[in-house]
Amino acid sequence: MTVFILRRLLQSVGVLFATSIIVFLGVFAIGNPADILIAADATQAERQAAIVSLGLDRPLLEQYWIFLSNALQGDLGRSFVFNQPAIGLILARLPATLELALVALFIALAAGIPLGLIAGLKPQTIVDETIMTGSILGFSLPNFWQGMMLIMIFSVWLGWLPAGGRGETVQVLGITTSLLSWDGIAHLILPATNLALFNLALVIRLTRTGVREIMPLDFIKFARAKGLTEHRIVLVHVLKNIMIPVVTVVGMEFGSIIAFAVVTETIFSWPGIGKLLIDSIMLLDRPVVVSYLLVVVFMFIVINLLVDIAYSLLDPRIRLRDSQ
Repeated sequence: MTVFILRRLLQSVGVLFATSIIVFLGVFAIGNPADILIAADATQAERQAAIVSLGLDRPLLEQYWIFLSNALQGDLGRSFVFNQPAIGLILARLPATLELALVALFIALAAGIPLGLIAGLKPQTIVDETIMTGSILGFSLPNFWQGMMLIMIFSVWLGWLPAGGRGETVQVLGITTSLLSWDGIAHLILPATNLALFNLALVIRLTRTGVREIMPLDFIKFARAKGLTEHRIVLVHVLKNIMIPVVTVVGMEFGSIIAFAVVTETIFSWPGIGKLLIDSIMLLDRPVVVSYLLVVVFMFIVINLLVDIAYSLLDPRIRLRDSQ
């Protein structure tokens, strides 16, 4: 296990370094922040002073070297717009995005696994067809359209839930959360549901496929021959075996949920890092954009590492093969 983890860590460092080069060069090659940040009536001397203070007068490779040196010390630069450390802005908004992503993942698992089990245990029935049709809609309908329909139905027509914002929050151990107030939960339901729909459809299809593959196997027949109840067979034997692909794919998708929360946060005015990214792109606030991308990539790497470890624990053959 130690060799397995060390190998993954070395790969992760290489990926993070390569990503920093690609992201930095890509972001800094687009547009000129001075055109947006400096007033149009500024004199040439004022304009040049602002460019020098932002470090935009230096060659691109020199800017990257300065960025990399500072990044190794935990400094990802200062926001051009807010004049604050970019990493501080990201970390201040990150709890809101993590809260939204975790609730969305919970919804996807809590609803997707039971629905997938039902569809897999009752194939070719009206129940199976209904569940699978719903999952196809979850895959095919655009996320932004789903969000607007949720707002129209539950906020505009029915008036049950608020259309945007985070609502009332509570401080717990220095972390702001919406989960400990009714108003916060009400504001969280629609964006979390919108973010969960794609992964809900994915979990349903993975679970159903796993059930259909496992049910005809000999060990299920042997369990029935021993007199085990169908309920115990499903919960102990079937569910345990289908969790390996579900854990792998859902773990990978959690990073995608965080990365692609941008659309949901924009539609529902959720104050997370996704909305901060959109605002920073519009203002060409390069340090914030680069910091966001590197933080998200780092989270992807950590999540993938944890998924690999969980997968190797569920299936030791993976660990043994990688250590050879």
